[in-house]
This record gives sequence, structure tokens and C-alpha cells, in this order.
Amino acid sequence: MKIGFIGLGNMGAPMAANLVKAGHEVIGFDMAEVKVDGVTMADTAIKCATDAEVVITMLPNGAILRSVAADIIPAMAKGAALVDCSTVDVDSARAVASDAEAAGLLAVDAPVSGGVGGASAGTLTFMAGGSEAAFAKAAPLFEIMGQKAVHCGEAGAGQAAKICNNMILGVTMIATCEAFALADKLGLDRQKMFDVVSTSSGYSWTMNAYCPAPGVGPQSPADNGYQPGFAADLMLKDLRLSQQAAESADADTPMGQLAQALYAQFVESEDGKGRDFSAMLPRFEKRGRES
Repeated sequence: MKIGFIGLGNMGAPMAANLVKAGHEVIGFDMAEVKVDGVTMADTAIKCATDAEVVITMLPNGAILRSVAADIIPAMAKGAALVDCSTVDVDSARAVASDAEAAGLLAVDAPVSGGVGGASAGTLTFMAGGSEAAFAKAAPLFEIMGQKAVHCGEAGAGQAAKICNNMILGVTMIATCEAFALADKLGLDRQKMFDVVSTSSGYSWTMNAYCPAPGVGPQSPADNGYQPGFAADLMLKDLRLSQQAAESADADTPMGQLAQALYAQFVESEDGKGRDFSAMLPRFEKRGRES
């Protein structure tokens, strides 16, 4: 295929590179000056999208997605697919899909899970929303860039799945960090804590696969000074999206709301900016009940 790829940052660049390695022709565009092996760079998003069978976007937020979509949709050939892999608000995903479909395009919202490592290794998980025909058009590309793609439903369903998943992730990481900090104060060895919880009812991905305690469990950012695998800033972004969606849908999400407030405090008023989201553990270590 001839593929346009708009947004060649930490995630987009390795995703585009994997498409090139699989034999696709990729035309790229980014606001920054970037170079990706095998990707031909265009000087505008419109030129990137013109004549492409599929245009993939990986952008920072819904407002930018709407702006880029407004530029490129008129330039895309009827029957082409617009596949957005950004993590944005559900309303923006649905609005862009509606505009694309009105112009005779296929549209998929397909946010990803797996981080920069997954983007490089081609092991991302895609959560996709859109029609069956749109998903079928994008599926072969998902197979190259990732290890799993789930068609979650109509437009916006991919974003809904992503923010619900990451709300759970944010809440469970806080609970895991709180539990380790409490175990410390109770004199319980961290390894013993892990040995019990990882095989008991407290089992979770944040404990078993991404343990926030250095030297405990599999290798994780905690073993690298909390250099981000998934930055606290991005967790805050996703939690805010979850609460925006909850407000729009009139859903009661008190734990998600509290997690958002804690990550906002951590990132904006403490030392969490630029650190992994599991760095909540040293935060709780330093705090007492009233602090």
C-alpha cells in the first residue's frame, strides 16, 4: 500500500519504520524535522495524505486531530482509510469519523497499548472503533505494527476501550504503591509482599508485570530510576480523558476521579513530571497519613 503517516514522534516513527520494513511505501509528515529510515517526508500534511490508500495519524490530542483531519480529509481519495492511533477524547474520535465517512472515506479510531518498546518491536495492541469494512482495511497494517487488534465496535469504541483500560491501570498502580508503602511501615519485606500478593487475590498487572518496587519481580522502570516506560504525564492525560468521558456519559467514577487528582498533584505540584507513573511508590514512601 501507499501509506501516509502523520505524527512521527516516539511512537509514530517506529510504527512507520515497521511498515516500511514490511514493504509498504510510506510518506511521512511531522511538525518537527525528523528522519525515519525508508520514509519519504512530505512538507505538508495534505501532500502526505494525497493519493494514500491509508493515512495513519499519531497526534497529541483531540484538538490537533480535528485540525489535521479538517485539512487532509478533502485531499484523500474516496474509499481511502483514515486510521487514527492517537489517544484522544471519544467525542473528537467520533466527530472525525463522521466527517471522514461523509467524505466517502473509511475511518478507524485505533489507540494503542504497549508504549515505545511495543512500537519498536511491533508488539502493540490496537483497540479499534469503526465499521467492519474500515477495520478490515486497516487490519493487515495492525498485524505489522502490533501483535493484537480488537475491533471494539463503532466509531469511538476504540478510544472508549483505551481510556477505560487506563483508568483501571492508574487506579491499580496507586493501590499497588500504597500497599508497598504500608508494608514497609509494617515491617514486611518487599520480596515477601510480592511473593504473597503476586499469587493471591491482590494479583494485578501493576504488581506482577510492572512492579513499582525496585529489585522485586520482573525488570521494570523501578529498576531504572523510574525512567519512564509510561510517563506519569501521559497517565494524567488518560485519566483526564476518562473523567471527561465519564462526565459526558453521566457515569459515577469516584476512584478514577481520585486517581486523576493524585496524578495531577504528583505531576504538577511534586516531582512526578517526566518520571514513570510507577514513581508513585517513592512518593507514598515519603508521606505519612496527614501529609
